[in-house]
Amino acid sequence: MMLPRTVPGLILLLVLIPRCLSADAPARPVTPNASPEAVQLLQYLYDISGKQTIIGQHAAPLVATTQLGRVYKMMNHYPALFGQDFGFSAPGTWDGINYRQQLVDEAIRRHDEGFIIVLMWHAVRPIEDEPVEFKTSVQGKLTDQQWHDLVTPGTAINERWKSQVDVIAWHLAQLRNAGVPVLWRPYHEMNGNWFWWGQKPGEDGYKKLYRMLYDRLVNFHHLNNLIWIYGANEIREGVDPYEKYFPGTDVVDVLATDVYHGTFKSDYDSLLSLANGKPIALAEVGRVPPMEILTSEPRWAWFMTWGDPMGPGSSFADLPKIREVYESERTLTLDRLPWVTDKHPTIHYPILK
Repeated sequence: MMLPRTVPGLILLLVLIPRCLSADAPARPVTPNASPEAVQLLQYLYDISGKQTIIGQHAAPLVATTQLGRVYKMMNHYPALFGQDFGFSAPGTWDGINYRQQLVDEAIRRHDEGFIIVLMWHAVRPIEDEPVEFKTSVQGKLTDQQWHDLVTPGTAINERWKSQVDVIAWHLAQLRNAGVPVLWRPYHEMNGNWFWWGQKPGEDGYKKLYRMLYDRLVNFHHLNNLIWIYGANEIREGVDPYEKYFPGTDVVDVLATDVYHGTFKSDYDSLLSLANGKPIALAEVGRVPPMEILTSEPRWAWFMTWGDPMGPGSSFADLPKIREVYESERTLTLDRLPWVTDKHPTIHYPILK
């Protein structure tokens, strides 16, 4: 299915993600009046669930598209999913906020080439302004009073938070206007205690913050291109169960977890139970899951490798097993996505500013 897409001074034809209808009712995003592209992408996740797993790769703001080139050189395939972060730190640094417009432009280019886009945001504390340091702000804390003020409309902290969200919304709106659906993973790993939004129980805790963000982006900014991901952390000592912070099925499209230390199985079972039919995913992994995992746990809709494509501590001795994953018919690389016609996208090397 092809629809014209209007870009200033140019008419492009955008190949939309095919909607493979099944006997079941079609999937609908939790966002009212979701964009056709978001509907089609979510439907695709439902359609492949239990059959195939999408391969993804995250790229830090400074590294950007060069990470895709690294993957291709090692695997002879591009990942199908391309992940980026809106960042928080000083211009020119690893997570520099000056790369945000480049991130948006890159997401539009990559979407036009067929990549699936996933975005996240290591958000600054709403008691300070960007740029910030990771340890002191993103991993900082809020007092109980500051948290109370954050989730209370009309307070100074609440208004500051809205202003910070509005900056990100402006960038997401460009993607909406360009017809780019986004797998949106806000305030991730909330069941751990290492981010300022982490381990905030109760109805006025994390659940309320998530719903505040949903309301601001969906109802105030009218962003209808987002597929909302509840992205937790693998369960281990000091990390709470998934259900403790789950904000509700009415504001979550996909349930996901980040696995760096575990064996996947217990997290797989726990997420499946909580998802109640919604897709589940490995939002971050330290290493590419081996084929035996992806075969025995087929409902993982995608996985996204964080950092080095081979994972920390890997060596070239591990490369054959990783290539096995990239070559398998059970996985989806860019060239195996059904709507992709250009199997060899252009790699743009970033210009540091």
